[in-house]
Amino acid sequence: MTELYYVEDDQNIGDIVKRYLEQRGFVVTLCGTTGQARKLLGTRVPSLVLLDWNMPDGDGAGLCRWIRRCWRKLPVIFLTVRDDPDDIISGFQSGADDYVVKPFDLGVLYSRIRAVLRRSDSGVEPYLSCGGITLDRERRTVARDSEEIALTAVEYQLLLYLMENKGRTVTRERILGQVWDVNENYVNDNTLTVTMKRLRDKLRQPACIKTVRSVGYRMEDV
Repeated sequence: MTELYYVEDDQNIGDIVKRYLEQRGFVVTLCGTTGQARKLLGTRVPSLVLLDWNMPDGDGAGLCRWIRRCWRKLPVIFLTVRDDPDDIISGFQSGADDYVVKPFDLGVLYSRIRAVLRRSDSGVEPYLSCGGITLDRERRTVARDSEEIALTAVEYQLLLYLMENKGRTVTRERILGQVWDVNENYVNDNTLTVTMKRLRDKLRQPACIKTVRSVGYRMEDV
């Protein structure tokens, strides 16, 4: 299912949109402040963000610019009462992919969301998230709770492989074959143990990376 964040301080509007979109297969998380949205985005990146402009702790344009700096391909749609042409222009200049003015028809909003998602769909999920860790495939960067973590090439590949297989146990042999032995180079089994320890240390011992004794590893949300 497609996950959305809806940044909206009006609970009634938020509940109506959430209920409508969830009936159509979306998973919607409501954020009542920009601060809550920033914190949530630091732990898990959705497929799209719906964003009100007037928020109690800041404006949506500032949040949109921050999102665009951190996640260049994350779709953002403004959903706001501000219908002045200058505001609409400012919204797009802040990095929005679309701009919907309240009051709006829910069916039209749904169609706009689907259109934006189709335009942004490259066939490969650009952002992977698990347990407060986010990975950006395009920039090849990794962050823990919004703090960027420097990884070596092999540490990055190990984390990428685990996140691509989130929820599944992958054997040590499979990891060695996919991360190290793609060129049929022999690697000692201890190499994986050492690399995993370094990766866990850099990521501050995340609970989402599980050791499956005598088998391998599994990454899952906690």
